[in-house]
Amino acid sequence: MKNKLFFNFALCSSLLLASCSPKVDAPADNHVVRCAVIGGMTMTGLWPEIAKRFEAQSGYQTELVVTGPRPELDKAMRAGKVDLLTMHSGDITTDLVADGYGVNMRPWTRNELCIVGPPDDPAHVRGMTNGADALRKIAEAKAHFVDFQGIGCRELAHSLWERAGIEPKGEWVIKDDTVSKWNILQFARANNAYVVVGYIPAQMGKMYAAGMEILVKGDPTMRRPFIVMEANPKKIPQANSAGARALSDFLLSAEIQNFLLEFGRQKNGPGPLFFPVETAQ
Repeated sequence: MKNKLFFNFALCSSLLLASCSPKVDAPADNHVVRCAVIGGMTMTGLWPEIAKRFEAQSGYQTELVVTGPRPELDKAMRAGKVDLLTMHSGDITTDLVADGYGVNMRPWTRNELCIVGPPDDPAHVRGMTNGADALRKIAEAKAHFVDFQGIGCRELAHSLWERAGIEPKGEWVIKDDTVSKWNILQFARANNAYVVVGYIPAQMGKMYAAGMEILVKGDPTMRRPFIVMEANPKKIPQANSAGARALSDFLLSAEIQNFLLEFGRQKNGPGPLFFPVETAQ
């Protein structure tokens, strides 16, 4: 009788513990690297080309789980759905590492920002390659300038204004009240204004306004770094850590760093769409 009671107690205890234990996802396929990739890299075709090269050389397969804006990538890593993430550096990436979801965060490429303006170019900045000097001319001419609220663009514009030694204040500075960041060039066109935006969406038509022109580009200080990070296996036990590390290292290899300089030249004209971290070009 005692043995039967003990058995029933042990069985109930085991069932109770099982029901209270957190569910752990099954380990991921260790031949597949699940990726979260910022939208610009898929929109331009960069990521598919890199993935193809990696798969051909490594024996791994890649799965693009999510691509798009940074908050969507952040959610995917926090949910344990990806092994590797690449996006612009910033508060989101820092928090992912600080909260224990990401490890081995490293910069591996940069994209370029530019100054877009109206075709009559009232400040005469067309062709300049120094962003701070261009903003200084815009301020001196009291030409309209949109204070775009896009996170990266606003941060860079702030840095350029500091370098120019100017605090952008006055009626010539127009507050951005667009609902969608993709409408910013239309808003600037309606106000005959200049604005700092990403070169890729402006060049490829993701941001579009008839007549608006890319007037200032080619300033190395107007580039933003992209980072790559791997899922932390202590936080995400099902992560394919070996595959993520192999892909992360591949992005920083001499092959890919050199490839970045060539990618996009034919359709982009002078200069690449993405810049390697190991060069000042």
